Amino acid sequence: MALMVDCRLLLRKVKDLRSLTPRRNRVKEKWAATRVKHPPTRLALQHFDATYSGQLGKIWPSVRVALLSERKYGALLNHFSNHNVLEDLQSQGCSDFISYRDEEAGELRCTNEKPEVGCVEESTADSDGQQPSGLQLSPNIQCFVFPRGDVTRFQPARPDLCGLLSHYLMDAASVLPCLALDVQEGHNVLDLCAAPGGKTLALLQTQSISFLCVNDASVSRTMRLRKVLNSYVPKEFLTNEKLRITSFDGTQWGDIERNTFDRVLVDVPCTTDRHSLMEDDNNIFSKNRIGERRRLPQLQAELLLAGIQAACPGGEILYSTCTLSQSQNQSVVEQAVFVARENHDIQLQVVSLRPLTQMFQNTFYFAPDLRLGEMVLPHLTSNFGPIYMCKLRRLT
Repeated sequence: MALMVDCRLLLRKVKDLRSLTPRRNRVKEKWAATRVKHPPTRLALQHFDATYSGQLGKIWPSVRVALLSERKYGALLNHFSNHNVLEDLQSQGCSDFISYRDEEAGELRCTNEKPEVGCVEESTADSDGQQPSGLQLSPNIQCFVFPRGDVTRFQPARPDLCGLLSHYLMDAASVLPCLALDVQEGHNVLDLCAAPGGKTLALLQTQSISFLCVNDASVSRTMRLRKVLNSYVPKEFLTNEKLRITSFDGTQWGDIERNTFDRVLVDVPCTTDRHSLMEDDNNIFSKNRIGERRRLPQLQAELLLAGIQAACPGGEILYSTCTLSQSQNQSVVEQAVFVARENHDIQLQVVSLRPLTQMFQNTFYFAPDLRLGEMVLPHLTSNFGPIYMCKLRRLT
């Protein structure tokens, strides 16, 4: 009997000790099992701090603040729609940054081209001694933005009687690669990595393209691209012989259609810096995507090389990303140019986009002194980008 009493007293003491255990310790294991200690957004910020602080130097803190702040958008007008949204945008204080470019810059002329015949160095004339040709902005592309420092949000797009939406909201800096591509009347154009479709829609606004091929390796992203085009482009245009939508491996395009296109846009997959800092879902800095992230520069170089092969001699290729990373920007261009020359006997010329940046320096904040290409940097008063772009002309 005494033994049973002692056992009951012991059990009561154990229960009392459990009740005295702090709640935070009791649920600690469950908390650790259900929440990620290091979310992808935090890993991305740590990586960018380590990389971009050295790459951008003293301007990195301001770029960092802008990246972590709400981005600005532009409203790309859809000329296929009959909805008159122009007056509404103007009444809100918006202006078309393409029409209201810096008039002091004069005509947009490529007077500082970089002939690329084996290297990437500055020059002021083509390799044959002729003067470089001018870059003509399409009068049909209109993208409205709010003034610097104004963070007002755009109203959602509205459909016309045919169901076509009036405008497409996108980072206004994403329109620059389409302008830089310099599409002219009768050109055949390839958009090699087209989804989700903003740049494709901007290219269609030129109304100059003879034939447009849009491709994306991801079937799901291609479906999203189709939805965008169905919301903005008439069905008869999507089904005629002027537009083709495909879902092939873009790195193999040089074997599919070689020496074919007058203009090629290669807007490659990248770390998508702003998304990586703001969204944990589908974040490339997730621990299960480390290998994919490390392979990005090689994939980007293969895509650019395929775009170079797809362009016809005399054609032009525009490489673009939405990252600040040198290893995904300038280094990729240099690698692709080298492989094109050494392995495929293709000579390339780098076309300076400095006149373009001078035209729009009142709208965007451009990175100073890049050794190759141009880049829009995020800035609190003009929080667009990042967008990197480099233009190549195929000589042979």
